Amino acid sequence: MVSLRFPFSFSQPPKHPLPRSAPSALSFAIAAASVAAGAAAVSVGIAASRDPRRPFLENALGFLVSRSSSLPLLGSLSLAENSPPLVESKTGASFPPVINGSRQLLGVGLRRKSVLGLKNIDVYAFGVYADDKDVSKLLKNKYGKLSISELKESKEVSEDLMESDICLTVRLQIVYGKLSIKSVRSAFEESVGNRLKKFSAEDNRELLQRFTSQFKDEYKIPRGSVIDLSRDRGHVLRTTIDGKEVGSIESKLLCRSILDLYIGEDPFDRQAREDVKLNLASLLQE
Repeated sequence: MVSLRFPFSFSQPPKHPLPRSAPSALSFAIAAASVAAGAAAVSVGIAASRDPRRPFLENALGFLVSRSSSLPLLGSLSLAENSPPLVESKTGASFPPVINGSRQLLGVGLRRKSVLGLKNIDVYAFGVYADDKDVSKLLKNKYGKLSISELKESKEVSEDLMESDICLTVRLQIVYGKLSIKSVRSAFEESVGNRLKKFSAEDNRELLQRFTSQFKDEYKIPRGSVIDLSRDRGHVLRTTIDGKEVGSIESKLLCRSILDLYIGEDPFDRQAREDVKLNLASLLQE
């Protein structure tokens, strides 16, 4: 682990074997986690093997997840703020652990476009952020007593994350240098349009046009450009391009439709969604 990667309706990238962490750090973390010093050892192992495409060694005080992760178990906002940016391994795109003061990075992913079924093009990397205070306030009473393994298997927690009035941001970082704003607009018309139809039987073409019209031809998006799709309080979708706000729309349906592209039942990047769930579970265990 707004997605956002630009929501292109392209085939999913093939699954590649994940790089292995340094054996000494990982074996030390696993061995130490089985004894009283487990918590400290796991934190060392995580720090030594930060790969943004892999879920992390998790919750050493009581449960050791047998996967290593993209995100370190920071445990507090102050620790997250002092951590270095996390790098998406395949593209080199980096994501700060915290944005907008209190939105913590839960997962990163990579959106790829398949060209004629012959070649995959990396289009953009994305990071999903959630306000830690909102998560605690709105979800902890319901899910705080569940174990991390139970939360990982829960479909309901993802639904509540999308439905609740939790401040979220999907940050898209462009990695394909020839991407035009027109292609972004067209991709959103298709992908968001399909999600609007999924969640509502009404005619939402006007709502879709209000959203896509924010991506005007005058905006240039060279490699490294950043698009933030943020759900603010009251289900307001706020869109920024390279830090400049280009529009805001109050619509719970639109917010849900966009978030579903990244953390819903059929997301652009399934591994990114799983990382989001795992890191969300960690926030709920604090």
